[in-house]
Amino acid sequence: MQQSRDVASEMLNRIRRVTVIYNPAANRGNAGRQRDELETYMSRAVRNLHDIVSWKVLETTHQGHAEELAREAVANGVQIIVAAGGDGTLGEVVNGIVGADVKLGIMPMGTGNDFARTLGTGQTIKEAVLSIFYGDPVKVDIGKVKDRYFINVAGCGFDAIIANHVNTTQGKLRGRAAYIAAVYQSLRHFEAVDMELTLDGETRETKALLCAVANARNYGGGMKVAPDALVNDGLFDVCVVSTSKWEFIKSFPRVFKGTHTSHPDVTMARAKRVKIVTAKPMPVLIDGESFGTTPAEFTLIPQAITILGPERPPNSDSEQFGYLDDPDRGR
Repeated sequence: MQQSRDVASEMLNRIRRVTVIYNPAANRGNAGRQRDELETYMSRAVRNLHDIVSWKVLETTHQGHAEELAREAVANGVQIIVAAGGDGTLGEVVNGIVGADVKLGIMPMGTGNDFARTLGTGQTIKEAVLSIFYGDPVKVDIGKVKDRYFINVAGCGFDAIIANHVNTTQGKLRGRAAYIAAVYQSLRHFEAVDMELTLDGETRETKALLCAVANARNYGGGMKVAPDALVNDGLFDVCVVSTSKWEFIKSFPRVFKGTHTSHPDVTMARAKRVKIVTAKPMPVLIDGESFGTTPAEFTLIPQAITILGPERPPNSDSEQFGYLDDPDRGR
């Protein structure tokens, strides 16, 4: 009898429990049309694994719901929690799992998918599924501002206004095109502000359009705001843009290649703690979502989250993994 219990216990321990937290409203509702694709690739991948995998999809219905579902999954002993949505959904899930012994998967279904772009976990559902089940776990840093955590990029000023415009405006434009349109539509109403910036205790004053506090390299649908940022180096990369808005318009395209950093009105720095005080309250951005106003203090927490990926199997489009596209293969 004891032997039977031990065998049963061993089998239970072998089961990998996976919860996919899926935001159908991501990418202005386009993610809502991808659930069948998500479930198809998950089912095919699980069927061809040697391990026993129990998985389910939980759908979010309101802002903050992804964080609630992540906390519940942690409490229920789930080992892998997947954020299926955009960077905002990812940020909510991160807030729900900080401090827990779980692994995070990323399924990019949002407007920008910038953290997945930095980490290299893929930009398609198929690539994401391969990362979730075959990727090597990697420890990454996160940031904290007030009572919220973020994993990608935070900051204040013009970039926060752009993000709010993209998130609240309904239109046909998606991804990078939506951000570019928001830049040109919003800039005419925005003026640089006096800013006091303190980096690890050293204070400087400037007049700036924006200050980005980056854990990762990209935001805004592929804008390389911090092209040299590493997600596990224990430091924020800080980008301060102090140019006039007309010079900003002229130089703006450079951010997509990361060459804006050589502009004389762009300052790059690194720090573990960043404090921003502005002459008038400015909107704060975290992981693509608006979050209050300045003043704000950003603190880096090293290697706080374990993510599955980015390493995928070599030749992931080869015959070996053809079963993801053809369910009759691999049986």
